Amino acid sequence: MFSVELPTGTTLEVLAAIGVIAGLVIQVRGMAAYRAGGRIGGTSTSRVSALAVGEVLVSGAAEPIELTLVSPLQSAPCLYYRARVREASDGDGRSVFAEERAVGFRVRDASGAVRIFPRGARFDVPNRFDEASGTWDGDPPGLMPRTGSAFGPGPDRESQVAALLTVRDPGGNPWPRAQAPVATALGGGFGVLGARSGRRHYEEARIEAGEIVTVIGQVLPFGQLDDPASANLVDGASDLATDPEIAADLAEARDAGLLADTPAEAWGNAAIEGFGIGRPVRAPDLDPAATPPPPPDPAVAARAEAAFGIGPDDLVIAASNQVPLVVSLGAPAVAVARSQARFAVGLLGAVLAIGSAMAFALVMDGTIH
Repeated sequence: MFSVELPTGTTLEVLAAIGVIAGLVIQVRGMAAYRAGGRIGGTSTSRVSALAVGEVLVSGAAEPIELTLVSPLQSAPCLYYRARVREASDGDGRSVFAEERAVGFRVRDASGAVRIFPRGARFDVPNRFDEASGTWDGDPPGLMPRTGSAFGPGPDRESQVAALLTVRDPGGNPWPRAQAPVATALGGGFGVLGARSGRRHYEEARIEAGEIVTVIGQVLPFGQLDDPASANLVDGASDLATDPEIAADLAEARDAGLLADTPAEAWGNAAIEGFGIGRPVRAPDLDPAATPPPPPDPAVAARAEAAFGIGPDDLVIAASNQVPLVVSLGAPAVAVARSQARFAVGLLGAVLAIGSAMAFALVMDGTIH
């Protein structure tokens, strides 16, 4: 006959405790999703052309401005990404790579466009790459780690055409440079017979240019942003703005009068748009013996101002102490439906927590042993 060895009392206690903790975590996440969905569902969508100062919800296509990003796991151009790689060779599920970044972008609807400053935002973006590799399976299909900078070119036509026409070899080596940051963090892509042991789980969420997003946040004049440069970038890898040594150095430089008030004072001609490529939008101050550049083109200056210039009274959307910023992928109805699905999972987590707590109490009471 076969015999089945039942778990000991200590093992049951541990399993019950794990069930309580896991259930509570799932429940908390479900409640957070429910609140976010309720906030979106309870706020009417505003047209960009009719925005006023205060809390607002807008929905439209995401447009790049000065910069784009390159995602770590699939090298896809995007405006936001969240990437994580977990290694479960010893069962602890530890993260070997985790990164989250966003750059400022515009949301355009049928009436116009408004700029979003993403600092402090909560991003509701589901994974679009979710794959696992076994101990000897090699890298999963679709994994194409980034080998260069996390930042890509802005929305100029030439770079978009070049990206569209770039043909990638699906059978080629996705790790062309071993010194690349992502490749190094992931172990260099050892492939089928590599030295990597255990399974790895790859997850990546992205917002790409042209996709519909829903944003709810604070509308305010651009001139009221405390630090526009910092508000325009989310960098989960580091935050130099909060480094105490850098803050102290900046304060000392300000007190000593070593910081210039304007870019023109700090950089001279280098602050003129187009100066570095020989096409300044206004006449620079040059040495009489220097070769003069082509005359300024007013049309180029106008395009640059329309693309990147922000007046102090121009309305933007950002996070504030009173109004949290939420950026969701999809139209409002899609974002609400996704939140409701997560809330349903949260209810199952509550059931798991209650059942595990009851089991734990019975084990401690001696009813189950």
